[in-house]
Amino acid sequence: MNKNLAVIGASYLQLPLIRKAKEMGFRTHVFAWAADDVGEKEADHFYPISITEVDEILEKCREIGICGICSISSDLAVIAVNHVANSLGLPGNSMESTRMSTNKHLMKLAFAKRGDPSPKSMLVDHSTDLSHLEISYPAIVKPTDRSGSRGIRKVTNPADLNEAVSAALEQSFEKKALVEEYVEGMEYSVEYISYHGKHTFLAITEKYTTGAPCFIEIGHREPASISEETAARIKAVVEHALDTLEIRNGASHSELKIDAQGVITLIEIGARMGGDCIGSDLVRYSTGYDYVKMVIQVACGEAPDFTKCCRPIAVESIFILQQSDLDELIRMRKEQPEDILGIADLHPEKIGHTTDSASRAGCYIRRA
Repeated sequence: MNKNLAVIGASYLQLPLIRKAKEMGFRTHVFAWAADDVGEKEADHFYPISITEVDEILEKCREIGICGICSISSDLAVIAVNHVANSLGLPGNSMESTRMSTNKHLMKLAFAKRGDPSPKSMLVDHSTDLSHLEISYPAIVKPTDRSGSRGIRKVTNPADLNEAVSAALEQSFEKKALVEEYVEGMEYSVEYISYHGKHTFLAITEKYTTGAPCFIEIGHREPASISEETAARIKAVVEHALDTLEIRNGASHSELKIDAQGVITLIEIGARMGGDCIGSDLVRYSTGYDYVKMVIQVACGEAPDFTKCCRPIAVESIFILQQSDLDELIRMRKEQPEDILGIADLHPEKIGHTTDSASRAGCYIRRA
């Protein structure tokens, strides 16, 4: 039986996927720009090919003879995954689905066409005369094709708009951005696994951020503290939107807000599991389901296994942005070590220099 699995990306975010694949008996073939990342060392075979070089990746995968291709926690990697999967007749999602799920403007157009609840937005680029935009404040400015809080800014008046749009365009690969109406409410994300178009709910995550202007995530909790009725309404909204985006196979990570009146508004959806340890760790601890294993199974054409691998418990992920966050981790390691379930990618030298999710100084997981 062919056990060659391609993995797109080699950062610490992909490490749980690489390790799980090896645990399942796969030979891991990892593709990424050579940067001395942990995945390069962990892989059975590493290829120094950027994840944006989709045709080169395809050629090498065809040469290897892979049984599946996948990635976790990366929107950019989704493009390579589905390009290769479609070209080789492997499980994945269509390229039209990929375009909608990796470009926020195309996603908004699809939501509007199918009646999915989403904020109104306008597409802008360097040629747009911002003084003529008919928008209300506050508003959110974001790149069309980035994740991890990169380039996101809340603006409260016209004087701040030019600077916010310039920052978003600088971060965007296609040099385009959205100016979007701001939605009040608590933030949540929702994890699903899909197989042949059937969507199975896994978890709802309660999210905490720095707030305006950049909304960098500082903590997550699973399960979210919401009612069964609210959870049912969330599931109905998300499943309809997954169909809108034609996501049929693999993980999905949906972000939404719920306001004080209980109105649900979709922010965006990625055709991959949630990053920041949500998919790789929080889902497993809070539900008992091995989400990473499911991603590999679906990528290889197998139905996801819903056998529970551990007893579910309530958990939190805490991100380190400043010295007090690190001091709390040090205290817990000394006084409550049994409550710390894992520490991810700790970089104390980044403390005080956080501008987006990618520049945080680390993360740890603890019992809630």
